[in-house]
Amino acid sequence: MSVTVLVVDDSGFFRKRVCEILNSVSDIKVVGTASNGRDAIEQVKKLKPDVVTMDYEMPVMDGVTAVRLIMEQCPTSILMFSSLTYEGARVTLDALEAGAVDFLPKNFEDIARDAGKMQDVLRERILAIAKPRLTPRAEVFTQSPPAADKKAHGHGPTIEPPAARRSGAGARARPSRVQAKPVTGLSRSAKGKPISHPVDLLVIGTSTGGPVALQKIVSKLPAALPVPVLIVQHMPATFTPAFAARLNGLSKVTIKHASDGDILRKGVALLAPGGQQMIIGGTGQNSHVSILEGDARLTYKPSVDITFGSAAKRFPGRVLGIVLTGMGADGREGCRMLKSGGSTVWTQDEASCVIYGMPMAVDKAGYSDESINIDHIADRIISGIM
Repeated sequence: MSVTVLVVDDSGFFRKRVCEILNSVSDIKVVGTASNGRDAIEQVKKLKPDVVTMDYEMPVMDGVTAVRLIMEQCPTSILMFSSLTYEGARVTLDALEAGAVDFLPKNFEDIARDAGKMQDVLRERILAIAKPRLTPRAEVFTQSPPAADKKAHGHGPTIEPPAARRSGAGARARPSRVQAKPVTGLSRSAKGKPISHPVDLLVIGTSTGGPVALQKIVSKLPAALPVPVLIVQHMPATFTPAFAARLNGLSKVTIKHASDGDILRKGVALLAPGGQQMIIGGTGQNSHVSILEGDARLTYKPSVDITFGSAAKRFPGRVLGIVLTGMGADGREGCRMLKSGGSTVWTQDEASCVIYGMPMAVDKAGYSDESINIDHIADRIISGIM
């Protein structure tokens, strides 16, 4: 049975090209097109596609507004197309918060020149986020950044990402939104398996669904977090500065776009730059990150495996590693190295993942000490290391 797709873009050329590429894939069928957000909403209600590809800048109604209204009225898996600019990154992050599942760079040259490569990428993403028929979402709730420590960076509403179920050959995204509640003390969910060793470093790796999942974690962490944090999110180089600013504006801990030579400091989180690798150098209080180009043959830049493996070597038996939602298996080898050195590994549970790929790879390999719902991970970090 084919996955049905609605293509939304104000460019007639782009709509036509995407339709041609998708219709050449045997298990995908384009059932309609729209040239603006308002038309997209009506087409979603009428055609009930499995996936919507959505432009962000359109007349009549923009893509972010359309995403928000679709998720409220007729929840559907949405793949955003975005420009590789700082502003494009900001808008894409808004769209992910509004309920979009994933995004792809919008590059007219690539789609015109290399249809084969674009076909493979689109097919992989669309099949991964395709879903069973959904029930309407609950009302959308928002969460403000910490009142006592708001940063100057702009931010949008914090919304829980679509949950996912693994079904058949692909990971199926199931949109779901719940009220984000502030931490008023540790809940029962914080009383899981204790960490049996000191923790000197927290490392987090994620991909698809990660931007919203990370917001749910960092917005709850206290300013007095007694360990440094390294974050690896699969994301283009032009997006990570805007994402670091977004996270920083939502958190009490300081979150910085990592630069070569940055010292590891308690209560400071460093986000790996897109397109490069982040490893740890130095020792003790002089530990710092090195930002490298890395091996060009590596699929992921930044790579969770690279950063986790570096952490395992520099802080053996003293790391808490967490693998969140994402496609693929990046992080599995890094978690093997962490576990072999005596450190602790947690994974996000399947029910709260957008894509249960990366956590599943770690779980199936037997490297995860515990699988935890995204709503409880921040509580568990606090109870485990403070």
